[in-house]
Amino acid sequence: MIAAVSWKKTFPEHCVNDVAFKPDGSQLIFAAGPDVLVCDPDGSMIRSLKGHQDNVYCVAYSIDGEMFASGSADNSVIIWTSELKSIFKYSHSGTVQCVAFNPVTHQLASCSSGEFILWSQQQTAGLKYKVSSEIRCCAWTNDGRYLALGMMNGVVSIRNKRAKEKVKMERPGGSSSPIQSVAWNPSKDKHNYILAVADWGQKLSFYQLSGKQIGNDRTLNYDPCCVTYSSEGEYIVMGGSDKQASLYTKDGVRLSTIGQHNSWVWTCRMKPDSNFVVLGCQDGTIACYQLISSTVYGLYKDLYACREGTTDVIVQHLITEQKVRIKCQELVKKIAIYRSLFAIQLPEKIVIYELYSDDSSDMHYRIKENICTEPKCNLMAVCSEHIILCLEKRLQCLSFTSVREKEWLMESLIGYIKVIGGPPGREGLLVGLKNGAILKTVLDDQLPITLLKLSASVRCLDMSASSKKLAVVDEHNTLLVYDINTKELLFQEPNANSVAWNTQCEDMLCFSDSGYLNIKTIGFPVQQLKMQGFVVGYNGSKIFCLHDNSLLKVEVPQRTLSMYTDLRMFEYASEFFKEMDNQDTEILMTKQADWAKSSKEPRAAAEMYLSAGEHLKAIDIIGEHGWADMLIDVARKLNKAEREPLGKCALYFKKLKHHGYASEIYSKMGDLQALMHLHVETRHWEEAFSLVEKHPQFTSDVFVSYAEWSTKKGGFEGPQEAFHKAGRQNEAVKVLEQLTHNAVVENRFNDAGYYYWMLSMQCLGIAREDEKQRDEMLKKFENFQHLAELYHVYCSIQRYTDEPFSSQMPETLFNICRFLLNNLTKDTQLGISEVSILFALVKQSEKLGAYKLARYCYEKLQELYVPSHLQDSIELGRLKLRSKPCRDSEDVLNAMMCYRCSTNNPLLGKQGSVCNNCRQPFIYSASSYELLPLIQFYPEDDISDEESARLVDMEVPHMNDVDNELQSLRLDEAADEAEDDPFTAKMSFEQGGSNFVPIKVSRSALRSMSRRDVLIKRWPRPLKWEYFRSLLPDVSITMCPTCFKMFHREDYESLVIQHKGCPCCRRSAN
Repeated sequence: MIAAVSWKKTFPEHCVNDVAFKPDGSQLIFAAGPDVLVCDPDGSMIRSLKGHQDNVYCVAYSIDGEMFASGSADNSVIIWTSELKSIFKYSHSGTVQCVAFNPVTHQLASCSSGEFILWSQQQTAGLKYKVSSEIRCCAWTNDGRYLALGMMNGVVSIRNKRAKEKVKMERPGGSSSPIQSVAWNPSKDKHNYILAVADWGQKLSFYQLSGKQIGNDRTLNYDPCCVTYSSEGEYIVMGGSDKQASLYTKDGVRLSTIGQHNSWVWTCRMKPDSNFVVLGCQDGTIACYQLISSTVYGLYKDLYACREGTTDVIVQHLITEQKVRIKCQELVKKIAIYRSLFAIQLPEKIVIYELYSDDSSDMHYRIKENICTEPKCNLMAVCSEHIILCLEKRLQCLSFTSVREKEWLMESLIGYIKVIGGPPGREGLLVGLKNGAILKTVLDDQLPITLLKLSASVRCLDMSASSKKLAVVDEHNTLLVYDINTKELLFQEPNANSVAWNTQCEDMLCFSDSGYLNIKTIGFPVQQLKMQGFVVGYNGSKIFCLHDNSLLKVEVPQRTLSMYTDLRMFEYASEFFKEMDNQDTEILMTKQADWAKSSKEPRAAAEMYLSAGEHLKAIDIIGEHGWADMLIDVARKLNKAEREPLGKCALYFKKLKHHGYASEIYSKMGDLQALMHLHVETRHWEEAFSLVEKHPQFTSDVFVSYAEWSTKKGGFEGPQEAFHKAGRQNEAVKVLEQLTHNAVVENRFNDAGYYYWMLSMQCLGIAREDEKQRDEMLKKFENFQHLAELYHVYCSIQRYTDEPFSSQMPETLFNICRFLLNNLTKDTQLGISEVSILFALVKQSEKLGAYKLARYCYEKLQELYVPSHLQDSIELGRLKLRSKPCRDSEDVLNAMMCYRCSTNNPLLGKQGSVCNNCRQPFIYSASSYELLPLIQFYPEDDISDEESARLVDMEVPHMNDVDNELQSLRLDEAADEAEDDPFTAKMSFEQGGSNFVPIKVSRSALRSMSRRDVLIKRWPRPLKWEYFRSLLPDVSITMCPTCFKMFHREDYESLVIQHKGCPCCRRSAN
């Protein structure tokens, strides 16, 4: 593995503490001094972000790349958007040492001295958890279920999805070996959690999720500062006090040095899905390296061995496809294979393996010998009894017992060696030198024989099966073939990078160049096949090519027809087959077409394929080159029963965006289903609607697709107008109902709530325009409004039960659960689980001290079917609850006080969301679902909505505000103010009784109200407006002007920033 510098930059006087890549690799950020540096992947600076007051120690990107976080010595964490804007900031009690985003829930973990905080976008403040020591590092598992914390006291704590400690690992060094870096292996195997731990006891260790150590500690001999895995989890990169970054295997075996620097390497990161690694140093140096891996392989006839993953060797029998893996646990540098033996060069020894039996198809190997001297060589080969090592000009022959038996000193550097066979102990070697000399030597001979002397360096060479011909590829990529006895040049070919003789045919060889495989028979022209890679062997009818670490096997035709056609002698082939039947003629035409295609004559190839009846191949060529006119001619000549080639023609026309031709073909085939999908996919809605008029069975498919497309384009106005023109208003509602049903079935409850709100507004529009359907549509409007709120609220419960960490405060979840249960007294809606609601409620009740309510929830759960994954938790909770008092806390009970009659209502009411005493409906905040101090009232019947609003806007001043110079003290002032307020007097007079008595106010009462205390839901006709009076003016309440949901003002502003609009109706913030 070689590391090449891609780019390098320096920021003097700034220590680079951390680096993070955007998940798609398009951007990277650095923590350098007090700034966050944002750069392109090539190191070009985009912007320096200034928001911290002290050094920035850590940075991290969210998995979707939409935001990133930075933590600093100023005790703060800042959340930045992908547009490089700060959107949120929160504080710790100490220096923030590390941050990490959950790869599933987007939750941020930030850690400092003695605490860590879990924050998400839905929270105004994160949840804080205390620990016993300073946290130095943290990392989430790939599935987001567990968080590992590395601490100053040498402890590694693994937390579950509720931030509870699952495993505590106490390292032997304790506080003298603080944990500096942890990283989870990002392997796709969900059940294989492996944690890498590096401490300043100069140890690297690996642990399972259970806390069990894997293997022994790896000694580093330096203080590690950073550990990071490659994207596939096969490699580890580490840096530290040795002022360099090093590459390790996933098991901790050191492979090589990536880069040497002048100061400590504090951080390193692998670019996602690439072979680039970025380092940051204490002196402000930032460097990017590319890791380049060369192919290490060996081939002998049908046996092939190659390196995999730097420490393993795969041996494969190319005929039987049998494979065996040999794990070396060290870096494999070179491989050589010969007959039943193969040799592996490791950093400090060479290991010789042999087969158990003489059967080459038996893939069981054992160690034959170990050569334990450190091998220093450029090239290596193995023979029956010896190992051959080449170092510059020297060629050494060692026995398997490490005895050097022979050594040859060549006149120039050795560029190539090859074993050409022979008796055991007397094998022959071909040696190519950089000065162009080609020599042959036998292991028991002292002097090599010079076969040829070329003018250019030897790159590759091979000898024919009879040892009479020699093929050489020189440094100019020229193939030269010589007769060894006469030294005559038989022929030469340009553009060659490797060559191999056929081991079974004296006059056939194969050579490769850029993109082509060339088969040469002496006396015949070269036959070309398009193929990447370079040839490494030619045995019988099989050619072996190496490309991108993969060995490709190519079958060479052996029959007479194949020989003529492969040599492009089509006239001879036609003469040979003139007495044969049409089938052979078609074969010949197909072969000729194959040649034309490989010779980059696609139009001729397509015509030949058509003549041979190979319509599918012809259509592929025509379609890939975009010849629409030629393709439609072919399609029109085909019979409608030939559905496969017609269907392929239609697919190419779709790719070429020729809607008309594709429509013509599907009509010819009579495939109405495909025709309908074509119109829908290409957005030709007029043709789709015309097809529906003739074939009503496609109504649902077309209109549902149209509605989904219209929704993505920005709303449902388009389909509603189309249905209106067609006189199908009710079908617009049905289509939207189907979308809503799909959202519920797919557990997209937030979308379901939004769709139900859209449905309600669409029904309201129909009721306004069509008097005949007004009553029915108004009933649907009320029902859909109710369902919209239920599903919008239930989304929080579903996230709480299904996701690792909750983003809602316990009080909010407690209020939501009670709201749902109070509003689900009659019917249970599709997708809404009463078990989930009760489970969430019982957990929040225990946290808030509502133990009586928790007991009631456990009793209700016993009456329902509980999923198996919740049963243990519920049973354990019931047992723990027995130790708690059988009452609810006063703070919880006071939350249900009626603002009209001051009655404290039970937490769960049988009457629903109304007061048990006065039957006044409760008004909830649409964010926290706590009761708002609002009372609904109704103007008298003879007062219109417009007049009511105008009277409220008049706001007649109170008498006690007229003369500010007169001051007096009255003990009954509050009572008099209540009597002076017509609304309060009206409210007190009409409350009580078994039936609900609404508050009706006169014109004078409306004039007396302050416009700041009145909220009006200005519904479109035919609905009447709704009026609400705030009883606590100091409580700031606001209302969405589109869906009329009410919020505490601060909550609403925060939600609008987070969601870029109203969370209920998605009204844009702009």
